[in-house]
Amino acid sequence: MNLFKRLVATTSVAVLVISVSAVALSESSFARGVNSVDLNSNSLCAKTNTIGHNPIKAAFPDAKAAQVDRTFTLNTNCGQIVFKAFGKKAPLTVIAMTSLAKGGFFDHTLCHRLTTSQIFVLQCGDPTATGSGGPPFSYKDENLPTVTTNDYPAGTIAMANSGPNTNGSQFFIVYKDTTLPPSYTVWGSVTKGLDIVKKVAAAGVVGGGNDGTPKQTIAIDSVTVKSAG
Repeated sequence: MNLFKRLVATTSVAVLVISVSAVALSESSFARGVNSVDLNSNSLCAKTNTIGHNPIKAAFPDAKAAQVDRTFTLNTNCGQIVFKAFGKKAPLTVIAMTSLAKGGFFDHTLCHRLTTSQIFVLQCGDPTATGSGGPPFSYKDENLPTVTTNDYPAGTIAMANSGPNTNGSQFFIVYKDTTLPPSYTVWGSVTKGLDIVKKVAAAGVVGGGNDGTPKQTIAIDSVTVKSAG
């Protein structure tokens, strides 16, 4: 059985649909481009020229790759964010994200979305920076949490999606304990650099809202992946 489903289109729409206390957030409706935004004056981070762009051609992941825990390092203009990826608990997700990372899919991409009220996440993984970009394949949900308060605690790395079993490349970093429907694959936990995400969050959202482009631009310059020792 093919564990990775090839999409007809070359991109997927990854949606983080959240309903908590009448709050509903959807990436597909959040499509504000950030190509012309330069918010690095008085910055917490180094200046970046990264803009949204078409995704590079992504290789189809090898479903037979080793199911092992890995360490991902996001090298950003704000510093390194390091997390342990749960290759044993979420094998397909880690295989796919490892393949994308090693193929350069995430290089020179923006973390395009920040939420700061009730839901506390920084969203990354879309080269287009519109909320609608992704690879030409999808795969099933894994390692979904138990229904409970703060089921996505600070430091969680989870996948965004457009419904059940539609994971692609977009993921979010939880920077403060958050309660969500248990619909988003948990595939990692931050071990270093959560303070960076918190500082980006503290700077707020462009326009002063609670869901949108981070006021402090944060770009992923490259991603390194190695087996967790």
